[in-house]
Formats: sequence, C-alpha cells, structure tokens
Amino acid sequence: MIPMPVFEIIDMILDLYIFVIIAMVIMSWLIGFNVINRHNQIVDMIWRTVMALTEPLLGPIRRALPNMGGLDLSPLILLFSIYFLQMMNRWLQVRIGV
Repeated sequence: MIPMPVFEIIDMILDLYIFVIIAMVIMSWLIGFNVINRHNQIVDMIWRTVMALTEPLLGPIRRALPNMGGLDLSPLILLFSIYFLQMMNRWLQVRIGV
C-alpha cells in the first residue's frame, strides 16, 4: 500500500514544475522584447536553470509539432499533460483509498 504523502509529494512536484514552465514562458517574452537581457549574470543564471529544467520535456514536444512560424505551443501542451498527470494522481489516490 502506497502511503498518502507519496501522492502529495508527486502533486507538489508537478505544481512546482508548472511554475517553472510559466517562469520560462514569461522570461522568454521579456528577453524577446528586450525588457531584460541575458548579459546580466543573474538573469542568465536563472534563464539557464529554467531552460535546463524545461528543455528535456519541451524539446521532444517541439520536434513532434509542425512548424507554426515562430509560435511555440509546446509549453501549453506540456501544461495540459501535467494537469492530466495531476488528475490521474488524484484519481489513483482516491481509487486506492488512501
């Protein structure tokens, strides 16, 4: 029997990853519109960290999607996938009866 904290930890990790994806999207917009630039060491460090955390999952999604002319829908697809995993996690928690 799987203890309840395991499901809670999985849910918290998925919630945290959602915030990382949103931060990546917002930072990409800010860098794209020259509001912030990567010449600042702190901005570059945050950008590299966020990209290192998101690119392993976003890369395969980008390769699978057709070229949209500069429009990147991969974060949206990843967010929907994470929400689906959260729903499955909660369903499994109820189903097991923990």
